[in-house]
Amino acid sequence: MSGKPRLTYCNGRGRMEPVRWLLAAAGVEFEEVFLETREQYEKLIKDGVLMFQQVPLVEIDGMKMVQTRAILSYIAGKYNLYGKDLKERALIDMYVEGITDLMQMILVFPFSPPEAKEKNLDSIKDRAVNRYFPVFEKVLKHGQDFLVGNKFSWADVQLIEAILAVEEKIPAVLSGFPQLQAFKIRMSNMPTIKKFLQPGSPRKPPPDECYIETVLKIFKK
Repeated sequence: MSGKPRLTYCNGRGRMEPVRWLLAAAGVEFEEVFLETREQYEKLIKDGVLMFQQVPLVEIDGMKMVQTRAILSYIAGKYNLYGKDLKERALIDMYVEGITDLMQMILVFPFSPPEAKEKNLDSIKDRAVNRYFPVFEKVLKHGQDFLVGNKFSWADVQLIEAILAVEEKIPAVLSGFPQLQAFKIRMSNMPTIKKFLQPGSPRKPPPDECYIETVLKIFKK
């Protein structure tokens, strides 16, 4: 095995996409193993690789890491994207947890029944526009380029990922947020993120029917 982190998950966004974003933003190349069958997943469990019988799985620095939050905080700390002290880290954690709550709604959206889709989309828009985006708009109004300590951090990566994910479903969602519009442009032009946003990068497309079928086949008992 090379020195690159190795990511094991389905060939789609899911709970691994923020890990891909964070590694890419840090300029770290990684390898991926895609689960395509339930047998592959069951073998990982049987071999004792998955601590809680769940993916994502990230092999990094000799560890087999599970639990998305633990993986992300380790990567953020390792690549100096986790603030300069405990207070900055706490702020990053709060921002990240808030963004994660919003992203959870987007994560489950493709799996909702057709009759619930419109209602769920309205809920995503309502939460984004009235609960989450106003917080970050206010922070950025103070003239800083980044959310915490005016230095690029894990929180910025999570926010640009969330903005783009919400925009895919609600294109005009940032119309009332000029600071977030400017933030989006700044982040999208950072060299590592710009590279990740190019075609052919490890960034995954929005979930399609094939991805949903694969996920249900692998994980549904």
